[in-house]
Amino acid sequence: MLPPRLLGDWLAWIETLHPRSIELGLDRVRCVAHAMGVTSLPCVVVTVAGTNGKGSSVAMLEAAFAAGGYRTAAYTSPHLLRYNERVRIDGVDASDDALCAAFERVEQARGDVSLSYFEFGTLAALDLITRARPDVALLEVGMGGRLDAVNIIDPDVAMVTSIGRDHMEWLGNTREEIAREKAGIFRAGVPAVCGDADPPQSLLDAARAVGAPLYLRGRDYGCVIDDRAERCWHGPRGARLALRPLALAGEFQYENAASVLMVLDLLADRLPSSPARLAGGLATARNPGRFQHLPADARGVQRVVDVAHNADGARALAAALAASPCAGVTRLVFGVLGDKDVDAMVSAMAAVAEDWYLAAPKAARAAAPGRVSARVRALIARANVRDCADVAAAWEQALDEALPGDRVVGFGSFYTVGEILAREQATGARV
Repeated sequence: MLPPRLLGDWLAWIETLHPRSIELGLDRVRCVAHAMGVTSLPCVVVTVAGTNGKGSSVAMLEAAFAAGGYRTAAYTSPHLLRYNERVRIDGVDASDDALCAAFERVEQARGDVSLSYFEFGTLAALDLITRARPDVALLEVGMGGRLDAVNIIDPDVAMVTSIGRDHMEWLGNTREEIAREKAGIFRAGVPAVCGDADPPQSLLDAARAVGAPLYLRGRDYGCVIDDRAERCWHGPRGARLALRPLALAGEFQYENAASVLMVLDLLADRLPSSPARLAGGLATARNPGRFQHLPADARGVQRVVDVAHNADGARALAAALAASPCAGVTRLVFGVLGDKDVDAMVSAMAAVAEDWYLAAPKAARAAAPGRVSARVRALIARANVRDCADVAAAWEQALDEALPGDRVVGFGSFYTVGEILAREQATGARV
């Protein structure tokens, strides 16, 4: 079969090339990378792993380096609306033509090597970044770290945002096991930054074993409110920097920002710039789907979407909602994948709302709404549950039933948020 020409056809075709949608390991992808000449990148590289906060951290790094006058490239996953979002050069999504050309080069190089969807896309991203020759490339790990396709590239700084119990089928059942996988991006002599407030011992041991200088939030750097009630970042060697309010909503984003500033500090010799300019750029960063406030409707109903897709993400979302209460009630539109800890996510949001609108996102791994509704009813005695045909229908019903002053929140999966944003675009709403 000849490879396709249109991006949508390429993506559908790539999904058929490997018997498993997820298969961790580096041998196959490294083999093709060698054939393509993309086993290293011609620029400074920051690799970002973690359970939550990766995408926001990449967005802040991207904005900060751009403000410092540097050309940037970013590779992130998954996407919300268009695959093109996964590869950005100088803040601009890759075009269909650029992606198709990169996919063609991967296809020509792979021979009879079977690649998963993520591996194929990672190689295409590395190809585009190599050709763009930016000053700095920001690579987000898809899952784990040690065996993730991104890990064929050696970083100049390795960053781990947080460590939670997610993707346990592949990464392990405990934080210690999961942290060991994420620490797989560490390299000898390469500085590593960890933003988790309570890093598992396995991550500390891994850094020591490989010989990676490790910088920990709370020990080596952090973000505090000073005696003038201003936020201030403090780092090694007495470094201090006043922070501006972040465009990214949620108190937890300041934790991500602290780690981002630590990365910037570690790269100051190679990518020098005014600290104030870097911090200013960081403050402007935006990342769709992360506690994103959509414009309220004519009745004053607030609309919020968040890609929280695990227990830690749900807890962070619940805290953010509690910190900014609405005048009325909160209504939750929830769609989740079947491999997630649904009970923990529902429990985290139990104090936020009693009105739940449930639907399965359009994903092969989606949890059946009936199973989810049974757990919501079991865990929240006073829950008002609606089982809906799909995510768009759930969102519409929640908005229809909302009263002035209420708030409608969609969460549970990137797929869920993507379907809500697609619905908003289709109806002409600003997103």
